[in-house]
Amino acid sequence: MKTAPTKDNVRKLASDARAENERFFKRLKKKVPANLDEIVHELHDEAFRTFDCLTCANCCSSISPMITDKDVERLSKPLKLKPSQVIEQYMHLDEDHDYVFNQAPCPFLMADNYCSVYEHRPKACREYPHTDRRRFSQLLNLTLKNGEVCPIVFTVVEGLKEKLL
Repeated sequence: MKTAPTKDNVRKLASDARAENERFFKRLKKKVPANLDEIVHELHDEAFRTFDCLTCANCCSSISPMITDKDVERLSKPLKLKPSQVIEQYMHLDEDHDYVFNQAPCPFLMADNYCSVYEHRPKACREYPHTDRRRFSQLLNLTLKNGEVCPIVFTVVEGLKEKLL
């Protein structure tokens, strides 16, 4: 990889690599290597040794997670609100009829990039950037999208191409 992804350049790098990545993922979907999860998890661990999410927070700054009813229940506790109030105050239904936050950046992102509801954050936030999940091949479309936001995802995808092309 020539240019290392950062908070500021990851969108441009991902845009430049989009056509190549789409072709790569199309081939990957057709023939999933038996050890894909192992390779991705290794790349995930390497990337997390290099990047500090607290210096970036692109995910919290620019995209909203899908929020489940269970997430709303969990968020209601630290906010000392009823679930219906949490929805009314912080969320709306998107075009897929999923709850998402009304705004970006996330209403719970603090100036130091810490999350004010970290222990109660939505499941999608807990699992982001999804590069350590099992059955990674099922997340390729999401990974392509997340690679435009997250330097870690971009790095994992570039590493995958190096190992599998």
